[in-house]
Amino acid sequence: MNKEQKAIRTTYFSIFSNTALAIIKGLAGYFGNSYALIADAIESVTDIFASLLVLLGFTYAKRPADDNHPYGHGKIEPLITFAIAAFLVISATIIAFESIHNIQTPHKLPKAWTLIVLGLIILWKEISFQIVIRKSKQLHSSSLKADAWHHRSDAITSVMAFIGISIAIYLGEGYESADDWAALFASVFILYNSYLILRPALGEVMDEQLYGDLIDEIREKSLQVNGVLGTEKCFIRKAGMQYHVDLHAIVDGEISVKHGHDIAHDLKDHLRNEIPHLGHVLIHIEPGE
Repeated sequence: MNKEQKAIRTTYFSIFSNTALAIIKGLAGYFGNSYALIADAIESVTDIFASLLVLLGFTYAKRPADDNHPYGHGKIEPLITFAIAAFLVISATIIAFESIHNIQTPHKLPKAWTLIVLGLIILWKEISFQIVIRKSKQLHSSSLKADAWHHRSDAITSVMAFIGISIAIYLGEGYESADDWAALFASVFILYNSYLILRPALGEVMDEQLYGDLIDEIREKSLQVNGVLGTEKCFIRKAGMQYHVDLHAIVDGEISVKHGHDIAHDLKDHLRNEIPHLGHVLIHIEPGE
């Protein structure tokens, strides 16, 4: 199974998980008199659409390189991440608006059994976050990372709901709005998570040089190739789940052009074998003294 297939499989997991949770939260919130749970359900619904966008992005990114896209179609990933962050902002805004409205509207206390539902939801969402974030690191996928943070933000809203419902139930009449205040605070956490998701994706689009560890690894592996005396410039750009490299390698200045050309090919093959997530590797030969 290749990287794209693994990523798509992980995204399907998110879609099915969020669909089930949206239904459970919506029903529990409606019958349990808890707007915090209904707000949680709203976020899960936006999570479903966000995961569908991720799936669409992976499907598009699988297309091979062509004349118009010589580096492939991986740049769709950060664009999808922007859309996911927008979904988070929209859901946070809806939750905040409805929370403020409900704080001003008298309503019944939440049912005690909703705490059991929330406890199970929090556990499952944290497990989901750990599963998806681990896959995002393995596959070097920014959109999977964004999808993972959807799970984490969902867990945070559920924790807020749990706290709010607990306060309302424990303190009783007059504290019914604690549930709604919890949803309002959760919306602030969601907005903050949106920034955490958006910032690295923006860096990816702008080709920020944020890959110091990978550059160090490339320099170290390069010295393992016969004829390479050292390295100079090393630039990296990320596209989807691959890293494209421009590297200046230093060789003996007295060797022939053909010999230098052969060293460049050996270096390129070596780097791609040793570091599988590299995409295009462009080697520029520099003469040593």
